[in-house]
Amino acid sequence: MLKNKLFTTSKDLKSALSLLRDNGFSIGFVPTMGALHPGHLSLVDKALSQNDWVVISIFINPEQFNSQEDLAKYPRTLDSDLLLLESKKKCIIFYPEIKEIYPITESFVPLDLKGIDDVMEGKFRPGHFIGVVHVVHNLFQIVKANRAYFGLKDFQQLAIIRKMVTHFNFSTEIVSCETLREPSGLAMSSRNIHLSKSDIKAALIIYKTLQFVKDNKSKMNPESLRVAAIEFFKSGNLLLEYLEIVDEKTLSSANDWQTSNVCCIAAYCNKVRLIDNLML
Repeated sequence: MLKNKLFTTSKDLKSALSLLRDNGFSIGFVPTMGALHPGHLSLVDKALSQNDWVVISIFINPEQFNSQEDLAKYPRTLDSDLLLLESKKKCIIFYPEIKEIYPITESFVPLDLKGIDDVMEGKFRPGHFIGVVHVVHNLFQIVKANRAYFGLKDFQQLAIIRKMVTHFNFSTEIVSCETLREPSGLAMSSRNIHLSKSDIKAALIIYKTLQFVKDNKSKMNPESLRVAAIEFFKSGNLLLEYLEIVDEKTLSSANDWQTSNVCCIAAYCNKVRLIDNLML
């Protein structure tokens, strides 16, 4: 039905998706910034299992970077990304320029996130989630998918996107997907490409610390466990940015154990910033 599965303009993509919808096909959506790895492919596979066609966007969003240096360092691997997706049937790749995502005529009104964007990632990356909401809002308007797929590794992002969907009354269902890990436990990430073998070994303290928290949940309250986990983390040589135990929905610090707590970590391995989390 589709002669061209790689689209670079919103107009052409909308036209193709409209044709698919007119023929009764459901659309899944996996937004990415490229540098694809097996974690991304697991999102695509889940989307393919639940929809007739899947759109994968590859767009490095400048609005969600806090420094031009970080933006410049972000891996750009379009050729290998397309090669990874080559065997996937009924997939559409959307690779737009900035003007396609942020047209001059757009009328986006920033969403008041009521403080859930000021903690953890938001505290150390001010304005980051405003950029995330902006790009996902605009992509959702373009794709109009039945379902969109996000990894749980970016836990705070997922919570904010759910809030955005409710606020703007999008009909797209948000589907969360488990974090895909290396056999060692290290969470798969596009940034891992910058890690040396010794860095990867050192980075395992992140997952070990999360496991420490999970294993000791029954022995102390959340704040005492947070302090103990920070001490445990110091047995490694990474630079800890934050370690928080929060409520899954409000992202506020946990005062006592509920059924929906999560431990979130951000740390630097040399100059590579890594994040991870674990449901408790």
